[in-house]
Amino acid sequence: MLKKTFFAAATLLALAGGSQAADLKELRIGILGGENEADRLRNYACLSEHLKKEFGFEKVSLFPAADYNGVIQGLLGGTLDVAELGASGYAATYIKDPKAVTPILTTEQTDGSTGYYSIGLALKSSGIKSIKDAKGKTLGYADPDSTSGYLIPLTQIPKDTGKPNDQYFAKTQFNGGHENNLLAAYDGKVDIAVDDSSGIGEFQDGYTSGTFRKLVDKGSVDPNKLVEVWRSPLIPNGPIVVRTAMGEDWQKKLADFYTALPAKDQKCFNAIEGGDFKGYVPVKADFYQAIIDARKAAIGG
Repeated sequence: MLKKTFFAAATLLALAGGSQAADLKELRIGILGGENEADRLRNYACLSEHLKKEFGFEKVSLFPAADYNGVIQGLLGGTLDVAELGASGYAATYIKDPKAVTPILTTEQTDGSTGYYSIGLALKSSGIKSIKDAKGKTLGYADPDSTSGYLIPLTQIPKDTGKPNDQYFAKTQFNGGHENNLLAAYDGKVDIAVDDSSGIGEFQDGYTSGTFRKLVDKGSVDPNKLVEVWRSPLIPNGPIVVRTAMGEDWQKKLADFYTALPAKDQKCFNAIEGGDFKGYVPVKADFYQAIIDARKAAIGG
Protein backbone atom coordinates (compact mmCIF):
# COMPACT_ATOMS: atom_id res chain seq x y z
CA MET A 1 0.00 0.00 0.00
CA LEU A 2 2.84 2.39 0.89
CA LYS A 3 4.50 1.73 -2.46
CA LYS A 4 1.26 2.56 -4.34
CA THR A 5 0.78 5.71 -2.25
CA PHE A 6 4.38 6.74 -2.92
CA PHE A 7 4.02 6.43 -6.69
CA ALA A 8 0.61 8.14 -6.70
CA ALA A 9 1.95 11.10 -4.77
CA ALA A 10 5.05 11.34 -6.90
CA THR A 11 2.99 11.21 -10.10
CA LEU A 12 0.71 14.01 -8.92
CA LEU A 13 3.72 16.14 -8.08
CA ALA A 14 5.16 15.57 -11.53
CA LEU A 15 1.90 16.57 -13.21
CA ALA A 16 1.75 19.69 -11.10
CA GLY A 17 5.19 20.72 -12.38
CA GLY A 18 6.54 21.08 -8.86
CA SER A 19 10.26 21.05 -9.70
CA GLN A 20 11.33 23.42 -12.44
CA ALA A 21 15.03 24.06 -11.91
CA ALA A 22 14.68 27.72 -12.85
CA ASP A 23 12.04 28.37 -10.17
CA LEU A 24 12.33 25.63 -7.61
CA LYS A 25 9.62 26.00 -4.99
CA GLU A 26 9.54 22.40 -3.86
CA LEU A 27 12.32 19.88 -3.32
CA ARG A 28 11.39 16.20 -3.36
CA ILE A 29 13.65 13.85 -1.41
CA GLY A 30 13.50 10.08 -1.67
CA ILE A 31 14.41 8.04 1.41
CA LEU A 32 15.47 4.42 0.97
CA GLY A 33 13.71 1.61 2.75
CA GLY A 34 15.80 0.21 5.59
CA GLU A 35 14.04 1.11 8.80
CA ASN A 36 10.41 1.82 9.65
CA GLU A 37 8.72 4.82 8.02
CA ALA A 38 8.13 6.77 11.23
CA ASP A 39 11.83 6.65 12.13
CA ARG A 40 12.87 7.72 8.64
CA LEU A 41 10.52 10.71 8.60
CA ARG A 42 11.56 11.75 12.09
CA ASN A 43 15.26 11.53 11.25
CA TYR A 44 14.84 13.60 8.08
CA ALA A 45 12.58 16.30 9.55
CA CYS A 46 15.56 18.46 10.57
CA LEU A 47 17.01 18.24 7.06
CA SER A 48 13.71 19.44 5.61
CA GLU A 49 13.68 22.46 7.92
CA HIS A 50 17.29 23.38 7.12
CA LEU A 51 16.63 23.17 3.37
CA LYS A 52 13.56 25.40 3.60
CA LYS A 53 15.45 27.97 5.63
CA GLU A 54 18.56 27.87 3.40
CA PHE A 55 16.85 28.08 0.00
CA GLY A 56 13.39 29.44 0.74
CA PHE A 57 11.55 26.38 -0.56
CA GLU A 58 7.81 26.54 0.02
CA LYS A 59 7.89 22.81 0.65
CA VAL A 60 10.40 20.00 1.10
CA SER A 61 8.60 16.70 0.49
CA LEU A 62 9.96 13.50 1.98
CA PHE A 63 9.11 10.18 0.33
CA PRO A 64 10.02 7.11 2.41
CA ALA A 65 9.63 4.44 -0.25
CA ALA A 66 8.62 0.92 0.72
CA ASP A 67 11.75 -0.48 -0.92
CA TYR A 68 14.90 0.69 -2.70
CA ASN A 69 13.28 0.39 -6.12
CA GLY A 70 10.67 2.99 -5.19
CA VAL A 71 13.38 5.65 -4.90
CA ILE A 72 15.22 4.42 -8.01
CA GLN A 73 12.06 4.63 -10.11
CA GLY A 74 11.23 8.06 -8.70
CA LEU A 75 14.64 9.37 -9.75
CA LEU A 76 14.43 7.76 -13.19
CA GLY A 77 10.93 9.13 -13.72
CA GLY A 78 11.82 12.65 -12.60
CA THR A 79 9.40 12.63 -9.67
CA LEU A 80 12.19 12.88 -7.11
CA ASP A 81 14.97 15.46 -7.03
CA VAL A 82 17.45 14.20 -4.43
CA ALA A 83 18.23 10.94 -2.67
CA GLU A 84 21.03 9.15 -0.92
CA LEU A 85 21.51 5.80 -2.61
CA GLY A 86 23.58 2.75 -1.89
CA ALA A 87 26.29 1.96 -4.44
CA SER A 88 24.20 -0.83 -6.02
CA GLY A 89 21.10 1.38 -6.12
CA TYR A 90 23.12 4.03 -7.93
CA ALA A 91 24.44 1.36 -10.29
CA ALA A 92 20.87 0.26 -11.04
CA THR A 93 19.90 3.86 -11.84
CA TYR A 94 23.02 4.41 -13.95
CA ILE A 95 22.49 1.21 -15.95
CA LYS A 96 18.92 2.27 -16.80
CA ASP A 97 19.87 5.89 -17.60
CA PRO A 98 23.43 7.19 -17.08
CA LYS A 99 22.20 10.80 -17.31
CA ALA A 100 19.23 10.56 -14.93
CA VAL A 101 21.10 11.60 -11.78
CA THR A 102 24.46 13.10 -10.85
CA PRO A 103 26.34 11.90 -7.75
CA ILE A 104 27.65 14.87 -5.79
CA LEU A 105 28.85 13.64 -2.39
CA THR A 106 29.48 10.56 -0.32
CA THR A 107 30.04 10.06 3.39
CA GLU A 108 33.46 9.87 5.00
CA GLN A 109 33.94 7.46 7.92
CA THR A 110 35.51 8.58 11.17
CA ASP A 111 38.79 6.94 10.09
CA GLY A 112 38.84 8.95 6.85
CA SER A 113 37.77 6.10 4.56
CA THR A 114 34.94 6.40 2.05
CA GLY A 115 33.88 2.79 2.23
CA TYR A 116 31.99 0.38 4.45
CA TYR A 117 31.35 -3.35 4.72
CA SER A 118 28.71 -5.98 4.37
CA ILE A 119 28.79 -8.03 7.53
CA GLY A 120 27.08 -11.29 8.37
CA LEU A 121 25.52 -11.43 11.83
CA ALA A 122 24.19 -14.48 13.65
CA LEU A 123 22.92 -15.24 17.12
CA LYS A 124 25.76 -16.27 19.40
CA SER A 125 23.53 -19.11 20.63
CA SER A 126 23.44 -20.57 17.08
CA GLY A 127 27.01 -21.79 17.43
CA ILE A 128 27.91 -20.27 14.06
CA LYS A 129 31.32 -18.63 14.31
CA SER A 130 32.21 -18.18 10.64
CA ILE A 131 30.58 -18.50 7.24
CA LYS A 132 32.12 -21.96 6.95
CA ASP A 133 29.96 -23.09 9.88
CA ALA A 134 26.84 -21.98 8.01
CA LYS A 135 26.59 -24.66 5.30
CA GLY A 136 22.99 -25.82 5.00
CA LYS A 137 21.70 -22.86 7.04
CA THR A 138 19.40 -19.95 6.04
CA LEU A 139 20.84 -16.67 4.75
CA GLY A 140 18.79 -13.47 4.93
CA TYR A 141 19.16 -10.70 2.35
CA ALA A 142 17.88 -7.14 2.82
CA ASP A 143 16.69 -5.83 -0.55
CA PRO A 144 17.37 -6.76 -4.22
CA ASP A 145 18.79 -3.28 -4.86
CA SER A 146 20.96 -3.20 -1.73
CA THR A 147 24.73 -3.32 -2.09
CA SER A 148 25.67 -4.72 1.31
CA GLY A 149 22.38 -6.53 1.79
CA TYR A 150 22.45 -8.43 -1.52
CA LEU A 151 24.89 -7.66 -4.36
CA ILE A 152 28.11 -7.98 -2.38
CA PRO A 153 27.11 -11.07 -0.37
CA LEU A 154 25.80 -12.64 -3.59
CA THR A 155 29.15 -12.19 -5.33
CA GLN A 156 31.64 -12.35 -2.44
CA ILE A 157 30.43 -15.06 -0.05
CA PRO A 158 31.00 -17.74 -2.73
CA LYS A 159 34.68 -16.74 -2.77
CA ASP A 160 34.86 -17.91 0.86
CA THR A 161 32.63 -20.99 0.56
CA GLY A 162 33.52 -22.21 -2.93
CA LYS A 163 29.87 -22.49 -3.97
CA PRO A 164 27.07 -20.14 -5.12
CA ASN A 165 24.89 -19.07 -2.22
CA ASP A 166 21.83 -20.94 -3.48
CA GLN A 167 23.86 -24.15 -3.37
CA TYR A 168 25.80 -23.57 -0.15
CA PHE A 169 22.85 -22.46 1.98
CA ALA A 170 19.68 -24.50 2.42
CA LYS A 171 17.69 -21.34 1.74
CA THR A 172 18.15 -17.66 0.99
CA GLN A 173 15.39 -15.08 1.38
CA PHE A 174 14.70 -11.35 1.21
CA ASN A 175 13.38 -9.82 4.42
CA GLY A 176 12.20 -6.36 3.33
CA GLY A 177 15.09 -4.04 4.11
CA HIS A 178 18.10 -3.91 6.40
CA GLU A 179 16.28 -3.45 9.69
CA ASN A 180 13.87 -6.31 9.06
CA ASN A 181 16.74 -8.51 7.91
CA LEU A 182 18.81 -8.05 11.05
CA LEU A 183 15.73 -8.54 13.22
CA ALA A 184 14.99 -11.76 11.32
CA ALA A 185 18.36 -13.12 12.45
CA TYR A 186 17.89 -11.77 15.97
CA ASP A 187 14.48 -13.47 16.21
CA GLY A 188 15.82 -16.75 14.80
CA LYS A 189 13.86 -16.60 11.53
CA VAL A 190 17.11 -16.82 9.54
CA ASP A 191 20.50 -18.06 10.67
CA ILE A 192 22.58 -15.23 9.21
CA ALA A 193 21.65 -11.69 8.14
CA VAL A 194 23.88 -9.60 5.90
CA ASP A 195 23.78 -5.87 6.55
CA ASP A 196 25.68 -2.62 6.17
CA SER A 197 28.27 -1.52 8.69
CA SER A 198 31.25 0.82 9.01
CA GLY A 199 33.08 -2.13 10.52
CA ILE A 200 35.10 0.26 12.69
CA GLY A 201 34.71 1.11 16.35
CA GLU A 202 33.38 -1.28 18.98
CA PHE A 203 31.17 -4.27 18.19
CA GLN A 204 29.35 -3.68 21.48
CA ASP A 205 28.23 -0.29 20.10
CA GLY A 206 27.12 -1.77 16.77
CA TYR A 207 30.30 -0.23 15.29
CA THR A 208 30.22 3.48 14.39
CA SER A 209 27.44 3.40 11.77
CA GLY A 210 25.09 1.16 9.82
CA THR A 211 21.93 -0.81 10.52
CA PHE A 212 23.51 -2.73 13.40
CA ARG A 213 24.43 0.59 15.07
CA LYS A 214 20.92 1.99 14.55
CA LEU A 215 19.27 -1.01 16.16
CA VAL A 216 21.71 -1.04 19.08
CA ASP A 217 21.06 2.68 19.65
CA LYS A 218 17.30 2.09 19.61
CA GLY A 219 17.61 -0.82 22.01
CA SER A 220 16.10 -3.20 19.46
CA VAL A 221 18.99 -5.67 19.66
CA ASP A 222 21.51 -6.62 22.34
CA PRO A 223 24.95 -6.86 20.67
CA ASN A 224 26.05 -9.33 23.35
CA LYS A 225 23.67 -11.87 21.80
CA LEU A 226 25.16 -11.51 18.32
CA VAL A 227 28.39 -12.46 16.60
CA GLU A 228 29.96 -11.31 13.33
CA VAL A 229 30.53 -14.37 11.14
CA TRP A 230 31.50 -12.82 7.79
CA ARG A 231 32.86 -9.55 6.40
CA SER A 232 33.15 -8.39 2.80
CA PRO A 233 35.93 -6.41 1.13
CA LEU A 234 35.53 -2.63 1.43
CA ILE A 235 32.49 -1.25 -0.47
CA PRO A 236 32.28 2.35 -1.76
CA ASN A 237 29.94 4.47 0.37
CA GLY A 238 26.77 5.31 -1.56
CA PRO A 239 26.26 8.75 -3.11
CA ILE A 240 23.90 11.63 -2.56
CA VAL A 241 22.49 12.15 -6.05
CA VAL A 242 20.69 15.08 -7.65
CA ARG A 243 18.40 14.85 -10.66
CA THR A 244 20.67 15.90 -13.53
CA ALA A 245 17.95 18.00 -15.17
CA MET A 246 18.11 20.39 -12.22
CA GLY A 247 21.40 21.69 -13.64
CA GLU A 248 24.91 22.29 -12.34
CA ASP A 249 23.93 25.36 -10.33
CA TRP A 250 21.59 23.36 -8.08
CA GLN A 251 24.04 20.50 -7.89
CA LYS A 252 26.65 22.90 -6.50
CA LYS A 253 24.20 24.61 -4.13
CA LEU A 254 23.06 21.30 -2.69
CA ALA A 255 26.62 19.96 -2.47
CA ASP A 256 27.65 23.08 -0.52
CA PHE A 257 24.59 22.75 1.74
CA TYR A 258 25.24 19.10 2.62
CA THR A 259 28.98 19.67 3.07
CA ALA A 260 28.27 22.38 5.65
CA LEU A 261 25.61 20.38 7.51
CA PRO A 262 27.86 18.40 9.93
CA ALA A 263 29.38 21.58 11.34
CA LYS A 264 26.05 23.40 11.31
CA ASP A 265 23.96 20.68 12.93
CA GLN A 266 25.87 17.55 13.97
CA LYS A 267 22.77 15.98 15.52
CA CYS A 268 20.82 16.30 12.27
CA PHE A 269 23.74 14.94 10.24
CA ASN A 270 24.01 11.92 12.54
CA ALA A 271 20.25 11.35 12.36
CA ILE A 272 20.03 11.22 8.57
CA GLU A 273 23.22 9.14 8.21
CA GLY A 274 22.52 6.77 11.07
CA GLY A 275 25.68 6.85 13.16
CA ASP A 276 29.02 8.61 13.48
CA PHE A 277 30.65 9.95 10.32
CA LYS A 278 33.31 12.57 9.74
CA GLY A 279 31.39 14.42 7.03
CA TYR A 280 30.82 14.46 3.27
CA VAL A 281 33.35 14.47 0.45
CA PRO A 282 32.87 15.06 -3.32
CA VAL A 283 32.31 12.01 -5.50
CA LYS A 284 31.85 11.28 -9.20
CA ALA A 285 30.30 8.47 -11.20
CA ASP A 286 33.60 6.70 -11.85
CA PHE A 287 33.93 5.98 -8.10
CA TYR A 288 31.18 3.39 -8.60
CA GLN A 289 32.38 1.78 -11.82
CA ALA A 290 33.37 -1.48 -10.09
CA ILE A 291 29.91 -1.77 -8.54
CA ILE A 292 28.24 -0.94 -11.87
CA ASP A 293 30.28 -3.69 -13.51
CA ALA A 294 29.53 -6.16 -10.71
CA ARG A 295 25.82 -5.48 -10.91
CA LYS A 296 25.76 -5.89 -14.67
CA ALA A 297 27.59 -9.20 -14.38
CA ALA A 298 25.62 -10.61 -11.44
CA ILE A 299 22.04 -9.40 -11.73
CA GLY A 300 21.73 -7.17 -14.79
CA GLY A 301 19.94 -3.82 -14.58
